[in-house]
Amino acid sequence: MIRSICGALAAAVALAASPLIAEEGVTADSVSFAQVAAMEGPAAALGTGMNLGIRAAFEEANAAGGVHGRKLAVEAFDDGYEPDLSVAQVRKVIDGNAHIGLIGPVGTPTALATQPLATEARMPYIGPFTGAGFLRAQDLANVVNIRATYGAETKVWIDYLVGDLGLAKIAILYQDDGFGRVGLDGVTKALADRDMELVAQGTYTRNTVAVKTALLDIRKAAPEAVVMVGAYKPIAEFVKLARKMKMDPVFVNISFVGSEALAGELGPEGAGVIISQVVPFPWDASIPLVAQYQAALKAVAPETHPGFVTLEGYVTGRVAIAALQAAGSDLTRESYLAALGNLGTLDLGGFTLAYGPGDNQGSDAVFLTEIGPDGGFRPVTLGGS
Repeated sequence: MIRSICGALAAAVALAASPLIAEEGVTADSVSFAQVAAMEGPAAALGTGMNLGIRAAFEEANAAGGVHGRKLAVEAFDDGYEPDLSVAQVRKVIDGNAHIGLIGPVGTPTALATQPLATEARMPYIGPFTGAGFLRAQDLANVVNIRATYGAETKVWIDYLVGDLGLAKIAILYQDDGFGRVGLDGVTKALADRDMELVAQGTYTRNTVAVKTALLDIRKAAPEAVVMVGAYKPIAEFVKLARKMKMDPVFVNISFVGSEALAGELGPEGAGVIISQVVPFPWDASIPLVAQYQAALKAVAPETHPGFVTLEGYVTGRVAIAALQAAGSDLTRESYLAALGNLGTLDLGGFTLAYGPGDNQGSDAVFLTEIGPDGGFRPVTLGGS
């Protein structure tokens, strides 16, 4: 009897010490993050691209021995870019208590639904793939943004279209939800600052490609440019239909569209389409960060070509790692939150992020790129120079 009791106690102790039990995602030799994002459906390239970039950064760190002896992992949970499913998945992550934080969520409507849950649970919310302004609120101590806001992107659009190209008739296509309306507000404000207004507006429903009605409405105004706030499949459908109708304005897209996925969907029809970006050019290896990213990406996915989404995922992973390093070896979710709140200035090698009291946004940088005839990308020179 005594032996059996001792054996049971020993088994219980062994189970409690097992690395498979990860309270708050932390064990003696591992730390785990959760990513709730679109892994399937019309926005899947965004979720999977962010995931790949994060894993590239984590595996790069793991190959060097991890962080304070802990290997890093990220577990993906598919939300299909739908708020209700995203809420269910985030609740699952919070209740499971097996991850130190959320990383690389994708989308404004999903973030609007899930960020409050994460904030209430004091769960880190790192690198959301959205430029929505509500995530930049000063009191969101658990949220760490990487990218510039959609307001910054839309201002650059109008500065380029009006200031550089001299265009006056600008229309918009946007996704009919919180994401699209944030973009609409940004464009409207940027035009109002120049005493201008949109000549036409069109919308489509999230996770559909039902854009023809919007196209017909916009076409009536004969716009010189159409700015677009949406995901790659409906945007590609809109551009292809417009080309068939011999409508050929300047097309400008927000970074969320997923540049490589959009170029792939458009094929030859993509030449000349402009996309704003919030990370450096992924093929410019003269930037140390980009060279490191390219090597890390090749190590985990040799057949995958560099791109903007995976680079943003890699940067997000590097920020998560910097906070892990700062949190020290006695890692808990609270110590990690404290480290995230004191990141300060991070020079990642040619791309600098700056955080401070009440400032959870790392970068304000916005770049314009254009799809070339070969489906590749080239920078767009701003300022008329």
